[in-house]
Amino acid sequence: MQTPNIPPQTARDIPACVARALDEDVGAGDITAMLLPMTQQAQAQIITRQAAVICGQAWVEEVFKQLSANITIHWRVKEGEQVVPDQLLASLSGNARALLTGERTALNFLQTLSGTATCAKRFADKVQGRDLRILDTRKTIPGLRLAQKYAVTVGGCKNHRMGLHDAFLIKENHIQACGGIAAAITQARHLRADTPVQIEVETLDELLQALTAGADAVMLDNFSSDALQAVNELPIGTTRVEISGNLTEDDIHRLKDCGVHYLSSGGLTKHVEAIDLSMRILDLSLKERPLSGE
Repeated sequence: MQTPNIPPQTARDIPACVARALDEDVGAGDITAMLLPMTQQAQAQIITRQAAVICGQAWVEEVFKQLSANITIHWRVKEGEQVVPDQLLASLSGNARALLTGERTALNFLQTLSGTATCAKRFADKVQGRDLRILDTRKTIPGLRLAQKYAVTVGGCKNHRMGLHDAFLIKENHIQACGGIAAAITQARHLRADTPVQIEVETLDELLQALTAGADAVMLDNFSSDALQAVNELPIGTTRVEISGNLTEDDIHRLKDCGVHYLSSGGLTKHVEAIDLSMRILDLSLKERPLSGE
């Protein structure tokens, strides 16, 4: 399989993201790792206890890069690869203190992003072979927005807007504050004429207002089955129609033939179960060596 490409913006975020994570864990120093000689070398392995889609290798590499110049990582699987329980994921060697200090932070990234990718893969499998895209939302773990959205794509789903800055999503409070659907869309066009405008609607009447006002996309929030059937009979034209509202995997299966082309679910990133991973030191008998580059 082809290794997924990390978007440039996400790649640029990795060093700072890892530095924050190490700072909160290591602080002024790993006093337990200091029990080992400073120049002690070791070998280690990372294995998975669960089936998963592996994601987050670049974050693991950055963790150990920031701790030591002498850590070598040999990945036994590719980014995005599906693995089985007890499968070997990576072999590591280098400074023992750095391996032990970075263990938890590295596994935290790998288990969380692999959990996100694994969840996305389950959702994507529900609509395989259909002209239907599953989108994520902004319901991500704080500080891991770009990382989790990357993991969603590794699992086979798609990204919605990255944040509040790259697309309009006009919701109930915005509509009320602006004085109505048409007024909100008009103001958005005036503010940024070249930026997509999506509006969330809760009724068929609101949907008609949004279509009349020329919204680029509409998000149907918690529409009933009858209302969804009525949507298919409206002159939608080129407007993108998306279904949202606390969708689960079962909902995705139920809605896959509803006639729209986009379903969005916060569950891709907020209901993620971290994958059970383990890192074990295998050999502490390697000779000590100078701290070159430490």
